[in-house]
Amino acid sequence: MKKILLLFSIFAMVVSANAQNIQLHYDLGKDRKFFTTTVEMFKPDKYGSTFFFIDMDYSSDARNVDNGISLAYWEIARAFKWNENQKIMPRVEYNGGVFKLDGEDAPWIAIENCWLAGVERTWASADFSKILTLQANYKYIKGKEDASFQLTAVWTVNFLKNKMSFLGFADFWKEEMFWGTNYRFLAEPQVWYNFNPHFSVGSEIELGNNFIGKEFNICPTIAVKATF
Repeated sequence: MKKILLLFSIFAMVVSANAQNIQLHYDLGKDRKFFTTTVEMFKPDKYGSTFFFIDMDYSSDARNVDNGISLAYWEIARAFKWNENQKIMPRVEYNGGVFKLDGEDAPWIAIENCWLAGVERTWASADFSKILTLQANYKYIKGKEDASFQLTAVWTVNFLKNKMSFLGFADFWKEEMFWGTNYRFLAEPQVWYNFNPHFSVGSEIELGNNFIGKEFNICPTIAVKATF
């Protein structure tokens, strides 16, 4: 497991030099109180777009991880196009990771490998200050779901002459669980005040239903962001 975490750490350091932004969050949620870093990149090109992010949680007394990484998770996705007027793009995605269970001697647990394939449609204002992308995906979760689905919305809204940004995503998907139902929801809206194009302060609110336990959870953060 140490080798896995080392690979995640090396990968994060290598890509951070070319990433679109790096975020540092302090989680204020109940029994959380830890730092999370996010390395995120979105790069469009003539053949579509590539997106990835890497999340790492650092230590959590509530989870008896008092020194080191308590979660490592990443997603990478590619959308494809073959002409400039194409409105609906095919896409593929992978996500997975590891996390530490509660307890000093508890094991590390793998977050199941997930492969997704589907389509997406994006709408944008003329100045690209408002962007909305909707996705519909087939989802394969190794060892759990051979034929599941995931619906996703991703949005960006810049206003007050780009001094403020409201962005985020919402996911709804089917996954066999040992608590609650087999349908899960996660949204992470963010609001940022942009001092300049390269530095921002703000907050993220994680909204989860049947995500962390069966109850509806609200986990806010305070955060800073460097954009490259």
